[in-house]
Amino acid sequence: MLKSPTRRASPTEPASYRPVLTDAARPSTFEVEATDEHGERRTVPVAGEHPLTIYVDKRELLTIMTLGAAPEALAIGYLRNQRLVDRIEDIVSVQVDWDTNAVAIATRSGLKDLDEKTAKRTKTTGCGQGTVFGDLMDEIDRLSLPAGASLTRAALYDLLDRVRLHETIYKQAGAVHGCALATNVGDRSEVLMFVEDVGRHNAVDAIAGRMWLDRLDGGDKVFYTTGRLTSEMVIKCAQMGIPFLVSRSGLTQMGHDIAKKVGMTMIGRATNRHFLLFTGAERFRA
Repeated sequence: MLKSPTRRASPTEPASYRPVLTDAARPSTFEVEATDEHGERRTVPVAGEHPLTIYVDKRELLTIMTLGAAPEALAIGYLRNQRLVDRIEDIVSVQVDWDTNAVAIATRSGLKDLDEKTAKRTKTTGCGQGTVFGDLMDEIDRLSLPAGASLTRAALYDLLDRVRLHETIYKQAGAVHGCALATNVGDRSEVLMFVEDVGRHNAVDAIAGRMWLDRLDGGDKVFYTTGRLTSEMVIKCAQMGIPFLVSRSGLTQMGHDIAKKVGMTMIGRATNRHFLLFTGAERFRA
């Protein structure tokens, strides 16, 4: 098990504050031999998959199966999206050690309401994780998205084109989900970060962690995912303050209901020049 560092910083941190972090990204793909339909042996890339156990203040929280490409951001984003920490300044350090397949997180004053939240677990549709601590629906009435934001058809098409042309692990090896955080300025959309993982919620959490580390506001951003739009996906996107959620896949009934409730513009089945606008039509500019 990893040892958590003992450093404790000042309670008042500058805006540039970052926890002490390792840089322990693992290779995303590995080569294996396979026999094709012609009986020929060849070497092909496959996606990595590694267990990563999260320890917070020396207490084991859970084990996540991950690609391992952004473990520090994943751990931070997981705590953020599970509502276990309120701000990045609450985290002192994040130390990943692949020899023990563990990440040790040190906080200033522990995780809030941890016993209460871990006592109630919700099994989700998410691959890679599959458990949400606390009541999944508790946050909905407290979530609000910025008013006045809009997304044009041209910006949506620009995003879809950029994602389609992006070099991805999926194109090499398959077996992963991808998520992107993109700008939304006029008729253009630029991908700021693109994360892939064996579970779509891992990719969402890694982006949430990077947004905290880089002090990025979600109010003028678009979130893209290859995965389906479930209730948990919508809630996580709303928690990051992002008013636009786009997927090449479909959605669930609860995901649809929550998106309507929080005022999110949700677009599914989005590929090339095709899409379905499910909620938040008032924000969309054709």
